[in-house]
Amino acid sequence: MSQTPPADLGARLEALGRELGAREAAHQADLARACAVADKLQARVRSALARFERAAAAAGAPQLAARVSDTRPDDKHLRAVQFDLSRGRYRAIVTVKARGDVTLVGPFHAGKTEGPCRTFPIASEAEIEAALAGFLERFLEEASTP
Repeated sequence: MSQTPPADLGARLEALGRELGAREAAHQADLARACAVADKLQARVRSALARFERAAAAAGAPQLAARVSDTRPDDKHLRAVQFDLSRGRYRAIVTVKARGDVTLVGPFHAGKTEGPCRTFPIASEAEIEAALAGFLERFLEEASTP
């Protein structure tokens, strides 16, 4: 019995990379726009949380500090980016999709079903800003309740 040598794994994956890369290249401009929107939202959230943390610490509760992750590729959607908020076991996620949606997920407990979710068109900046305030307030209230 003669065995044929296995195909060159590296060459096969290189070819697949070219194929999938060419397919996804058509979405690059929309994904870049989503990244820019996510980075802008993340900067606003970091700034707002910094003010919250300073106020909480001045009031005597520095343990209420929350973390904001860097913007990164979304965990669930190929053409989206996200950043997370966390404090203890509480989580919230902001996802921005290349198709033009901003989704606010949570707050929820780590390891539990994500939700609730609210989705807005990227162009609805005033609506996103208003929803973001309530979203952050809910996250901080839940994450700060014993």
